Amino acid sequence: MTAVTDPRTSDALAAALAGDQTAFSTLVEPHRRELQVHCYRMLGSFTDAEDLVQETLLRAWRRRETFAGRSTFRAWLYRIATNACLDHMERHRRRPGENGEVTWLQPFPDRMLEQAAPPDAEPDATVVARETIELAFLVAVQHLPPRQRAVLMLRDVLGWSAAESAAVLETSVASVNSALQRARATMRQHLPRQRSEWSVAGPTDEERSVLQRFMDACERADTSALASLLREDAVFSMPPQPEVTRGRDAIIELWAPALTGPTGLGELLLVPVWLNRQPAAANYARRPGDAEFRALAVDVLRVEGGSISDVLSFEHTETFPVFDLLGLPATR
Repeated sequence: MTAVTDPRTSDALAAALAGDQTAFSTLVEPHRRELQVHCYRMLGSFTDAEDLVQETLLRAWRRRETFAGRSTFRAWLYRIATNACLDHMERHRRRPGENGEVTWLQPFPDRMLEQAAPPDAEPDATVVARETIELAFLVAVQHLPPRQRAVLMLRDVLGWSAAESAAVLETSVASVNSALQRARATMRQHLPRQRSEWSVAGPTDEERSVLQRFMDACERADTSALASLLREDAVFSMPPQPEVTRGRDAIIELWAPALTGPTGLGELLLVPVWLNRQPAAANYARRPGDAEFRALAVDVLRVEGGSISDVLSFEHTETFPVFDLLGLPATR
């Protein structure tokens, strides 16, 4: 990381330090989305990440005189955001359940990830890589203690040096290196074994094909076709519900009453979307006697070797209007 050298940034910074809110906004706004992604990776919750970005920018304004110019302005904001997340985790202590379920997990729409590209003036910044935003990565991160989580983000995701990470966390380089080793070991325990085979470029033609077949099968209420798409050891969950359903047969048994029969959801209409760099389907349902399809839930798929290994379903609710985040209407 390098200190501020751009004259325009220096002028804006001088004005901000003098109390010019417009100049301050000019400096921080280009970083708002990437800070939200950083907080999201730390917390696994889109809603909490939104709140923590607001907290970060408020802290930055109130403590603007502490920016000494020894690092980039972006690095200074990341330092504040990381510590805001650590404070949040101290206030809200949450641990994954016995089956590894993360009930507070929420998805992050790809269209917003595209807005997280850092400004050109920050050469050390990187785009949001698929392998560090997929839901399986987010779930594994939630198993880490807070400071190990922060070290992993700074070192392995943002690519900062041990010394830079130690400065952010106000600790020693040895402590950072030790925490990173423990964090990597825990991540290996909780990431899917086949992760090394995943595509990091995505979306792939295979994923697009599986997604289309999944949507067609759901709209036809074809449980046999759905079963043919699922791996035998597939997993289904629906945060914030704690239940986790494991195995193809158990999943089909769970889904069948919602697709057909008197307890069915009605006619389904599925729309392809992408969240966390993964294929997903936004589900609308039109119940008998209803004139419109109404927003129901979004299914996020993980595809391995041409089959679905994991389905995470997120209901469209007032508290988490996922269709709004995707830019989709509530009815069709």
